[in-house]
Amino acid sequence: MAQITLRVLDGADRGRVFDTLDTPVTIGREEGNTIQLNDERVSRFHVKIQEDHDRLVLTDLESTNGTKVNGEDIQLRILRDGDMIHVGRSVLVVGSRDDIAKRLAQLRNVKTKGSWFRRSKDDADKVPPLDADEPWKDNEELQEALFCLEPPELPERLSPGQAAQLAELIEYMHIRLRHLLSSVKEEKKGDRVTLDVRQWQSLVDLQSRLAEYLRSIGEPDSPGA
Repeated sequence: MAQITLRVLDGADRGRVFDTLDTPVTIGREEGNTIQLNDERVSRFHVKIQEDHDRLVLTDLESTNGTKVNGEDIQLRILRDGDMIHVGRSVLVVGSRDDIAKRLAQLRNVKTKGSWFRRSKDDADKVPPLDADEPWKDNEELQEALFCLEPPELPERLSPGQAAQLAELIEYMHIRLRHLLSSVKEEKKGDRVTLDVRQWQSLVDLQSRLAEYLRSIGEPDSPGA
């Protein structure tokens, strides 16, 4: 059974620590949640965190005001140490200080101004603990390290039919992007490219379709899904 540590950074419950909770975990305003928050903008049962295929998955439970992870609206999201969950007026961070420090140390390709964590191979495990001020919280470079958009892994254990559906979806996006890229015109100076209105609308339509796919995956029973 997977466990998760959540700490409240902002909101009425600021400073509360929920250490090594067994999953599944629910967060909401109502009694009966694993974590009950004193926040009127949080729904009665707002989000659920559960283990699936050795990963922690957060699901928004059709909350009234929605859920954000690292500033992005989500319905479903794989959680990692250092992720910040926004529900109502409350902000929770995933992981203990040591867990976040270890993850930062693993992100070796990120450039930081100081030597907040050691980056040499020999010192890989000598990760300093985070102090009480959460130095990464207001440090844009460290936040960029934690919240960078890494290429996601493909899902595992798919049935042949599911794998075919996923391949078809990715191929559709790939073909549309290829057509758009081939239609880009480079300006004479060589430092700008242009799209005509029709191409721009095609790009907007592609983003719209992706948004619809995300919603139908996150809320499979919603209208239009």
